[in-house]
Amino acid sequence: MNRNFLQPVFIDAFDLDDAWFQALSGILEKGHVYSITRGSYKGQKRLEFDFVTLRVRKPAHQIIPIIPEGMSIPAPTDMEYIQGYLSYLLTGTKTETEDYTYGERLVEPKVRIKENIDGKEMTREMPLEVNQIEEVIRIYKDEGYGTNQAIMEIGMPSDIKLADPPCLRLIDTRVRYGKLHFILYFRSWDLWGGFPSNLGGLQLVKHYMAEEIGVEDGEIIAVSKGLHLYDYAWDLAKTRTNKFTLEVK
Repeated sequence: MNRNFLQPVFIDAFDLDDAWFQALSGILEKGHVYSITRGSYKGQKRLEFDFVTLRVRKPAHQIIPIIPEGMSIPAPTDMEYIQGYLSYLLTGTKTETEDYTYGERLVEPKVRIKENIDGKEMTREMPLEVNQIEEVIRIYKDEGYGTNQAIMEIGMPSDIKLADPPCLRLIDTRVRYGKLHFILYFRSWDLWGGFPSNLGGLQLVKHYMAEEIGVEDGEIIAVSKGLHLYDYAWDLAKTRTNKFTLEVK
């Protein structure tokens, strides 16, 4: 499809299941097809929104996607997996092969420093000594809700050099009308394999923080210029949305 301008899309959803379904339906109609030249799955085709904003009014109502009975496609996630993902988000544990985890960046961030010791290049990690989740809770409890400073950052400038930099970059927060809301930014976001588990886990984090702050659990607003479907999932998306007449090539 030839376009002269970007085509931003806005999705207003009731819960996370509704948000996923609307996003699948919308990307089949308005997605841009291109071949990946750098990054994960280099050489494959991807269907992607130019830019999307998703508003989810009641994310706690239905967290996992519903696959109708008799539809022969696998569910992209389940509550057991999302509960495990919650643990990943709330701890700083990572393996020796991981450059980072979202949980590490949130609750136990470290900066890698390269040093030359006796002619050998060594890398050490310097803790930043901050738990962003607990600090945001403290800010709201101790200093009130009238602030725009309660933001949690995943990304670091040095991530540009990583082979697989973080997809989720920012978790901004707001307490308004008696509720805690999350505003998220994803630089890149897999609609089939990542979206349901990412938002499910982040919803549980938000619920935990709201309880600690002493407010109600609110909305999620997520924005991305990279919400996409890999080509393996195109037929899955068509089946789930009953859009069999669309020809995505």
